[in-house]
Amino acid sequence: MLAGERRQGHGDLMLLILTLVLVGFGLIMIYSSSSILAMRTYGDSYYFIKRQLIWAGLGFAGLWFLAKTPYERFRNMVLPLLFGCVILLLAVLLLPIGKTVGGARRWLVLGPLSFQPAEMLKLVLVIYLADALARKQEIMRDFSKGVLPNLMIAGSLSALLLLQPDLGTAVIIVLVTIAMLFMGGARLAHLLSLGLAALPVVFLLIFKVAYRRRRWDAFLDPWQDALGKGFQIVQSFLALGSGGLWGRGLCESQQKLFYLPTPHTDFIYSIVGEELGFIGAFAVLLVFGMLIWKGFSIARHCPDQFGKMLAVGVTMLLGLQAMINIGVVTGLVPTKGTTLPFISAGGSSLLFSLLAVGILLSISRNAIPGED
Repeated sequence: MLAGERRQGHGDLMLLILTLVLVGFGLIMIYSSSSILAMRTYGDSYYFIKRQLIWAGLGFAGLWFLAKTPYERFRNMVLPLLFGCVILLLAVLLLPIGKTVGGARRWLVLGPLSFQPAEMLKLVLVIYLADALARKQEIMRDFSKGVLPNLMIAGSLSALLLLQPDLGTAVIIVLVTIAMLFMGGARLAHLLSLGLAALPVVFLLIFKVAYRRRRWDAFLDPWQDALGKGFQIVQSFLALGSGGLWGRGLCESQQKLFYLPTPHTDFIYSIVGEELGFIGAFAVLLVFGMLIWKGFSIARHCPDQFGKMLAVGVTMLLGLQAMINIGVVTGLVPTKGTTLPFISAGGSSLLFSLLAVGILLSISRNAIPGED
């Protein structure tokens, strides 16, 4: 095969294997962390794992479909999909099918399943930005023509998320947007200036909302109120610390026995550390690191700007979400309701994480062969 010739046919096998490993491991950890909670709440220790298996089946079907679809076709679908996301977000807020859990209205109830439109929005926005950056490649260094229109779209969508409220997803959207703008050719000075200008807004969002201020205080010193606002992160520390090097053993967690809230969703990485120890927790980090490396490798070898930007955006989306979740669990960032991709229980998160991998596989089918 000549240098620079496109490779058609199979997608990146290593990327698919890494995804299968993460999903399979996630199913094991969901059962381990949730079986007792499920039995007590629903009378069925397999309740959460059965729901996750349904979403995994839908996700892998979608992955296969997207992997077989030429990624250029996604550009033709992005505006209807973006409009659909806005309609779904408004439906969550305004219609009776919107569901409130824990004070946040983020779910649409569809029969026996619930669906989070914000998970769909993250992926659709990445496709939109990749298309916009590819079309405007020559003017990206012009703030008003290249940067500002994309920021207005991302900012408007983030505002809808804040109404739910869902600050965690809004933060991910903003960070991915900025990263894609930078990779797409925007001036660093423009982005830094925007960051400084946004600081007062960030201050108001955190310190003028009572529950977010409590989370910030707990982040700074969770032990000051270990039975109150610092309870969740303290229990996470106890889970991670008690795991030691090799862990207590699979299914042997003590913190999942109604001490650590949401042990099968946002804080599942705590249970990984407790049951499988530092070795198991590090292995998860290693697999995520390999997946992110493969994503950027696919971007580097893609023959066109749209594919490059799409691969970068999808990889940043998965990587940032994993980093934020693990950062929360280990006390490196304030608590947010962010799942660990592929591993946490949550159908919408799993479905769209797998669809994101399907897009990467589609891009890899057209990659230019390289060294790695």
